[in-house]
Formats: sequence, C-alpha cells, structure tokens
Amino acid sequence: MTRKLQTIGFDADDTLWHNERFFKLTQDRFEELLSDYTDKSLLHVRLIEAEKRNIGHYGFGVKGFVLSMIETAIDVTEGAVPGQVIRRILDAGQDMLAHPIELLPHVQTTIDALAQSHRLVLITKGDLLHQERKLAQSGLGELFDDVAIVSEKTVETYLTVFGRHSGGVEAAMMVGNSMKSDILPAVNAGSWGVFVPHDLEWELEKAPPPQNPRYHAIADLGDLPALVAEIG
Repeated sequence: MTRKLQTIGFDADDTLWHNERFFKLTQDRFEELLSDYTDKSLLHVRLIEAEKRNIGHYGFGVKGFVLSMIETAIDVTEGAVPGQVIRRILDAGQDMLAHPIELLPHVQTTIDALAQSHRLVLITKGDLLHQERKLAQSGLGELFDDVAIVSEKTVETYLTVFGRHSGGVEAAMMVGNSMKSDILPAVNAGSWGVFVPHDLEWELEKAPPPQNPRYHAIADLGDLPALVAEIG
C-alpha cells in the first residue's frame, strides 16, 4: 500500500538550527554603534526598509543583511558614518558567518526517525556557501535525500522540488517556522504544511495561517513523528 505521505521537506534556519537570534544580537550591536546618530526605534525601521528593498538585489542571508546595515548607516548619518563603524559592521557579519551550528530541541531524534520511513528533503533560502557549510556542520547532511538552496520559496519552488520525487507535491509535506515562505506556498501547491513556531520571527516572514485542511501547527519537532504517522 502506497503511503499518503512519501516526502517530507524541512526548512533549515530556525527550524533545524538556531539562526534568527544571531541576527537579533547583531542588530542590537548595530543599534549601539549608531546610537549617537539616531534613535534606536527609527534605526530599526530604516534597517527593515533597507532589507525589503535589497532582497531582490542581494537575496536572503548574512551578506545581504550586512550590506543593508551599511546602507542604513550611511543614510542615517547622511554619509558621515566613520570608517571604524563600517569596519565593526563587517566584523559583526563575519562573526555571524563563523558561528557554530546549534541544533534545536528534538531535531536529531526526529530526523533520524523519519529518515527510516520517508524521503527527506531540505529546502532553504540564503547564501549557497553559507547554507552548505551549516548543513555540513549540523551532522544531518547524510540523512537528506535531496537539498535545494533557493533564492525564494514560491508555489513553483515546491512544485519543482517535490515534483522530483515519487508521489509529487500531493504526497509531500513542508515543515518550517515561516508562515510566509514554508507554509503558505507549500499548501497552495498542494502539499501538507506544518508550522513549527520559533521564539524569534523575522518581520518579513510573518503572515496569517491558511484555512486549509492540509495545514497543521505543532509545538516543536518532537511532535512531528506522531503527526506523520497520523497522516499515514
């Protein structure tokens, strides 16, 4: 008997390992560096605006974030930002790229268990080299049957990636912490979407949940095997 669910896709950052907290720490450092020039709340708004503008140019990840911080620093100081501040922003970005990978709770046991019964696919956004390095350091790489590092997650992304595997998108599930990128387009493509909330949520990834029977939310990845077994 063929399983209803054959392929399980996982987001990487803040689903399998910590990520957003390093962006938050770096943003706090950035606000301190520019505290003599502008109010922190205004700086936060200006940085978010820069990130929105620049996603189409730089994509997602640390490098685009650093360039957006530099652009914001130049703008809020009207070009007067000292070179040493730019240097410290670059140093902060390099620290982010070098930070060791720390798996979230229940990730190892859940991935180990599901890899025995289902085809596992990693679908993540971000810089190619950085995401490849994080996957290698995570120790999970050999458990995934396919890895897709993409510039954006859309309906077409899931149709393409899941379409490479038997059963296609209708026999696939996407698991992640971003309603906008992991859940909505996957469900709209015809797969199951399982939302796993994270304490820190990037503002640009927020969205209301879908009203669809293929949408589920769980407290953490420890609850995923039971849901997978229930679907069959």
